[in-house]
Amino acid sequence: MIIKNLKLVNFRNYENETFEFSDGINIISGANAQGKTNSAEAIFYLCTGYSPKATRDKQLIRYGEEKASVSGTAYSTFGKITVDIDFFSDKNKSMRINGAPIEKVGDLIGNVNSVFFNPSELRLIQNAPEDRRRFLDISLSQMSRNYFRSLQKYKKILVQRNALLKNPDKDMVFDTLPVWDESLAVYGAKIIAERNEYVKKLAPYAAEAHFAITGGEEEMSVSGDYKYEGDEKEIFDALVSVFKERMEKDYELGYTTAGPHRDDLKIKVGGIDVRSYGSQGQQRTCSLSLKLAETEIFKDRFGEYPVLILDDAMSELDKSRRKNLMERAKKMQTIITCTEPDCVPDCERYKNIVIKGGKIKESGL
Repeated sequence: MIIKNLKLVNFRNYENETFEFSDGINIISGANAQGKTNSAEAIFYLCTGYSPKATRDKQLIRYGEEKASVSGTAYSTFGKITVDIDFFSDKNKSMRINGAPIEKVGDLIGNVNSVFFNPSELRLIQNAPEDRRRFLDISLSQMSRNYFRSLQKYKKILVQRNALLKNPDKDMVFDTLPVWDESLAVYGAKIIAERNEYVKKLAPYAAEAHFAITGGEEEMSVSGDYKYEGDEKEIFDALVSVFKERMEKDYELGYTTAGPHRDDLKIKVGGIDVRSYGSQGQQRTCSLSLKLAETEIFKDRFGEYPVLILDDAMSELDKSRRKNLMERAKKMQTIITCTEPDCVPDCERYKNIVIKGGKIKESGL
């Protein structure tokens, strides 16, 4: 997967700029607060329709404007892909793939695949299980529209079930819950089955990437922290059973206590839980290793690497780890943001794009 160009109109601090990327290493450089991270955010938005930072589209619109757009051209083994997204302060966004309108973000995801990393990805290790589930969901949604649709349906049913659990009419709730439970179990089983398979593939790739980045000094392991194994039918039966068993408890608490929305990942270095006992450097390297593992799964599934976006990833890595990271990054189109191009070691050929005040001041190999 290669992104050839990216056009931003009224996106964050960009008024009207077009980025042209090389097929290999691209470095977006400049002083702090000039728009480097905004460009990385825009690339991920082009691919997924979501921002890794903002919660609402209108937060992405340049101050004083009512409309913004992100558009770009990419090439995959399947051919040329154009993506155009217009978003507004007062209505829903409009999207087009190869000029044809699409209605749902689910139809956008998976056309241009990317893997995004920036310093906030430390939350993948440090924060609550929700952040690790989000990592799985974003990756799997880019790979499988069926997964994305199952996830959306599961979330909708979960909201409705939780609302029902707060109803004071206990008899009515207990009479109605089995209907919701079966639907929740159908989509929950699909989600868990796909996550289980994904983590099995992710674990060896993450361990390999971590070993390479650390120069063989550390060993990383990844496993699922969940209670449901087996095929989709076995998981469905287990979920129906646990929903029934916890009906009384769920009613007392007012929310659903079991299901894929409670899943987590166990991430260890040298057999020790890195979330609780790892240094920040170890946690950062584990986050990077998970992202690099994700690129390998994309390669296995689609026969090509996704676009790798490394936003300020080099700032807190020592020279050795930077060098080892770049050896992996050279296998795919990589877009790196940093203050100076020399933050990327041993990179003989790259395209440097210099940003100042939301404008491209210099661009060339």
